[in-house]
Amino acid sequence: MTAAIERWLLQEGRRSADAGTMLEGLATRLVELGLPLARIGIHLRALHPQVAGLRVLWTPDRPIEETLYGHETAISDAFARSPLAACYNTAHTIRRRLDGPEAAFDYPILHELKAEGLTDYVVTPMQFGQGETHAISWAARVPGGFREQDLETIQELMPALTATVEVLHQRRTMSTLLHTYLGREAGRRVLTGSIRRGEATTLAAALWYCDLRGFTALSDRIERDQVVELLDDYFGCMAAPVEAMGGEILKFVGDAMLAIFPMRDDLDRDRACRDALTAAERALDDLEELNRQRQHARKPDLKVGLGLHAGAVMYGNIGAPTRLDFTVIGPAVNLVTRIESLCPQLDRTLLTSGPFASPCGSRLKSLGHHLLKGIEVPQEIFGLP
Repeated sequence: MTAAIERWLLQEGRRSADAGTMLEGLATRLVELGLPLARIGIHLRALHPQVAGLRVLWTPDRPIEETLYGHETAISDAFARSPLAACYNTAHTIRRRLDGPEAAFDYPILHELKAEGLTDYVVTPMQFGQGETHAISWAARVPGGFREQDLETIQELMPALTATVEVLHQRRTMSTLLHTYLGREAGRRVLTGSIRRGEATTLAAALWYCDLRGFTALSDRIERDQVVELLDDYFGCMAAPVEAMGGEILKFVGDAMLAIFPMRDDLDRDRACRDALTAAERALDDLEELNRQRQHARKPDLKVGLGLHAGAVMYGNIGAPTRLDFTVIGPAVNLVTRIESLCPQLDRTLLTSGPFASPCGSRLKSLGHHLLKGIEVPQEIFGLP
């Protein structure tokens, strides 16, 4: 029967949508085999700027639970004194009985597990191809805990289970990193094969371009680590509302950020422009709050220029044969950067084009026609009332 589960893991299991789906199928088969499982947890270290790891938990008659934890948790004293940390550090199996004369509670969390009614707790290491150690925890609730034959079954399955989890985790990690460094839609396109140089499509979108005012002079007056902190805080204010409103950040260039709000069709234009304007208003509110905090800390205010436009762009892979960038190009991109550069001249934080302003009604007002660098015809520019 163990051989049948191994085959399932290496064939169907590794093609599962995610680790949770695979774990549910595995648990069902192990329970049918007679293992007294009260819960199984897959514990994975993550390659992510904000997330240190995740836990995928199976318990009988309940949906799969997935929990992400941050880097603060991973370096906490509580984590350092856990069986999971011991398994990560030694790559050895950790077993603790929680009832009977052999019960041991040398890790604080074992008292919590005992209070939940568990009688046996085992953590087995999974060593992936690059040498990093991850783990799976197994718990029983029956008197006496796991039998020796149960533990033998688990150990027999570990090579196939480790190989399967590694495939699923690598797939998730690749998707997460592409999303983080390329953007949601660009990452999806790369994963689905849109990777050839020069491969691009025409896309209608609301475009966003912002940069910091006086950044060069400011960065010359403060320490380098403060520059990084400043940019992180500023981009945090700009990026969160964009993503919350369905936009996609394409790139950060120095102190500038380029984003798009794609239009699904011609009828979607109004929605994209209004969502982009809402995101811009929220971003400016967030920046205002950040500046209040900076004033309290006796730090200089951050001033931003933000341009919005609506138009068609070329979206795809552009660059050198060995170094590509998934981005947008076209006259619309040039225009939105020119609109943003007009902010100091008009003493405005946010400016938009006429095509962008049209669906937004009274939320914007005309500021007249203005010449933009590199564009022959004066453009009507709009701003907040």
